[in-house]
This record gives sequence, structure tokens and C-alpha cells, in this order.
Amino acid sequence: MSVIRLKGQADRRIRAGHQWIYSNEVNTSETPLKQFAPGDQVVVETAQGKALGIATINPNTLICGRLISRNTDTVLNKSTLVHRLKIALSLRDLTYPAPYYRLVFGDSDGLSGLVVDRFADILVVQISTAGMERVKSEIIEALQDVVKPSAILMKNDGKMRQIEGLDSYVEEAFGTVPEVVYLQENDVLFQAPVWDGQKTGWFYDHRENRKTMQGFCDGKRVLDVFSYVGGWGVQAASAGATDVTFIDASQSALDHVTENLNLNQYEGNANLMQGDAFEAMQSLIEDKERFDVVVMDPPAFIARRKDIKAGEGAYHRANQLAMRLVAKGGILVSGSCSMHLETSRLHDIVRSNSRQLERFSQLIYRGTQAPDHPVHPAIDETEYLKALFYRIHNNMGL
Repeated sequence: MSVIRLKGQADRRIRAGHQWIYSNEVNTSETPLKQFAPGDQVVVETAQGKALGIATINPNTLICGRLISRNTDTVLNKSTLVHRLKIALSLRDLTYPAPYYRLVFGDSDGLSGLVVDRFADILVVQISTAGMERVKSEIIEALQDVVKPSAILMKNDGKMRQIEGLDSYVEEAFGTVPEVVYLQENDVLFQAPVWDGQKTGWFYDHRENRKTMQGFCDGKRVLDVFSYVGGWGVQAASAGATDVTFIDASQSALDHVTENLNLNQYEGNANLMQGDAFEAMQSLIEDKERFDVVVMDPPAFIARRKDIKAGEGAYHRANQLAMRLVAKGGILVSGSCSMHLETSRLHDIVRSNSRQLERFSQLIYRGTQAPDHPVHPAIDETEYLKALFYRIHNNMGL
């Protein structure tokens, strides 16, 4: 097998447990990256020539290597995939009584560049790296052996694929996948648009945070901003909320909200607002609307480090509008899926808004991603999700 050799000291992060190799860490004088094709598997060596393991390579990207194994006898093939899928499945079986979860969470399950969401006997797969794309057929076969699904959808249309030089496509790999699939989360039923929806069609990562939110909703008015198909708001409705307002830019997503409310036989008041979330919240403020629970769970405003300043501005504005809509003594849930926004910084944004609006806020719960999105201890990038719960009062002179 071909070799890439790292520069001096470039192996320290790998030895500490990380799995990524950056192009500027490779000694390209001794082992030129241009000799490799995207998806090739190579032995990774220290500057002194000691083997560190095997990685897949993409010479055209900043993250040019992704470690597969620290054992040079282990390559990325069907056997390795089956073994790691079984380990991933055992964690989900330990954690969840029903087969609705993220089965594979990339690096955290030892399968960098692979995500698999499970909806009972239907799997939705996302491949984001050239290394995983090279073994696509083996992935499909391994999933069939381990999970025995009735159908598999390849939802390969993510932004990372363009960076990796991969085509974008959505196709059935096996069986027949309907336009929507069904799932259960916290005893609430949903349909998810896996073909045309965001990502895999559903976001399992906030499962535990939504469960916590349900405890505040009985008999209350709830606002779900950036609602998508109603993951938060429909669970609030099922927990006894008497009135739920949903805001989303997509009419199609709001149509699914209606279906999901019907699935759960909701008899309360539902208000669907299609349009820009910032404009919709401003309209509600002008109408002097107030809500007992406001959920602010936006898309990632910070996709890259260079977006931090602009993204923090967006989080500040969104949370300020949301806080103005919280009734006295109500709850604000401030969420973020931006890995580059630290929890402490999100807390600081809410604190700043509290002072500007002369509100007294109390942080009462810190939430993170669900167990089917495990955090790799050496890879900070795998810990990305935040959900901070605040009780909001008038200033109280403090």
C-alpha cells in the first residue's frame, strides 16, 4: 500500500486521538499528494517513518486524510464496515427501545464521512467524502447484512460533496423508498420528507432537548421559530400546549407540520406562518403577541470560521426578537447547530440581549445532542449542538 509521510510533530494530534490529516501536515517533498486519486487508501507514517495507521486520501481538499484504523492490517472494506456498524447498532439498541435514530454519526462511530439515519426498516444514507464514496457498494451490502432494511435511500446532496469533488444525487440504492417516512420521537408521531427535505429529512439530534421542552408546555402558548416540519412545536402540542405557532420559510415544510399535527390528533389552535423568520417575529411583536414558550432553533448561521462575526450577529438578532416575544415568566429555548459557536458564546449572546431589553433571565437547563450523536473525545467538531433554556422575567430592578 502507498504511503504518506507527515512533517515533524504533525503526528501529535493523531496520536492524541484525532482522525483528520490536513494537507499542510504532509511532507509533500517525500510523498506528493498529487500522486493519489480521491478515495485512495494509504499508510500514514510519522516523519521518522513509523506507521500510524491507514487513512483514505483526497489530495484536493484541506482535510486530505481521514484515519480508518490505527492498525495497518485494517482497510476500509465490507468486513470493517460490518464490524463498525454492529458496534454502532449496539449503542443505539442500548439507548432506544424503537428503531428511530441516527445509526451512524461519522467520526464518532469510526466511519468518517458517513451518516445513516434509521426510520424503522428504511435507512437514509449520506456520504460526504471521496473515501466513503469509493466503497459505496460495500456500505450498502454491509447495511443490508447488519440491519436488514426493506429499503435504502442515498441522500447524497450535501454541501461537503462539492468540496470533495463528488457529484450530487439522490437515489434508491435498494428497495422502494416512499416520499415520506414515519417515525416516533418522545411518544410523538411524525412524517419526514426524506426525498425533498433538509439533510436526511429529519433531525434526531434535539430529541432529548425536545423532551425537556415538553415539560413546560401543558396549557401554554408556544412559538416554534424555524420550525421545519414541526419537530419542536408538534411535540409541544402533544404535551398539552393549547396554542402553537409555527414559522418557516418553506410552505412545503409547513404542509408537513399540518400532517404531523393531524397524525397526533391535535385539537388546539395551530397558526402557520410562511416567510422570513425575522420578519415574521417582528410582525408578531408589532401585534403584541406573547408566548409562554419560544423555541429559537435556526439553521447553522456559522458554517465556517470566517462566518463567525456575521453569524453571531444573526444569532444576536434572532434571540433578541425571540426574547421580546416571551411572556412574563416564560421560557426561551435558544438552540444552535453551529459547531463554531461555543456554548459560552451563545449564553453571552442571550445575556447581552437580556441587558439590552431589560429582562431578567435565568439559565435553567443546558442541553446537547442526543446519545445517537455521540461525541468523539478527541474531535471537538463532533460536539456541535446546543440548547439553552432560560426563564425570562421583567428586569426586577436587577
